[in-house]
Amino acid sequence: MRIAVIDGQGGGIGKHITEKLRKELGEDVDILALATNALATSLMLKAGANEGASGENAILYNCRRVDLIVGPVGIIVPNALLGEITPGMAEAIYSSQVPKILLPILRGDVELVGLQGEPLPHLIAQLVERVKEQLEKFNR
Repeated sequence: MRIAVIDGQGGGIGKHITEKLRKELGEDVDILALATNALATSLMLKAGANEGASGENAILYNCRRVDLIVGPVGIIVPNALLGEITPGMAEAIYSSQVPKILLPILRGDVELVGLQGEPLPHLIAQLVERVKEQLEKFNR
């Protein structure tokens, strides 16, 4: 299974996701770090991603070539992450025919109602559990 971890800005969320996925899943998965900038990509590579690419075209090209996409929910919202997510990126990620497991973390003028405010480590643990479920389906 090839998993795209998509993030931007400082790459902290993507870094934590990548570390946890690598720790829990070992080398059984191929992790592709995709980010809006080189700093975020670099952090995810240091956290254990197999490969990484930065920028709009890298995201547009690769989000159709993976089996699963994970990251913060802002990656499907145009102009999120302080404007780093272009409308094209958001559309390509959302329109990709692969499952997406997204953390309910979003800054700005959008509020997600009905979610309990969990600490980031708990949210990432839940995300990894959902990835494990997807991996089981993929391997059947």
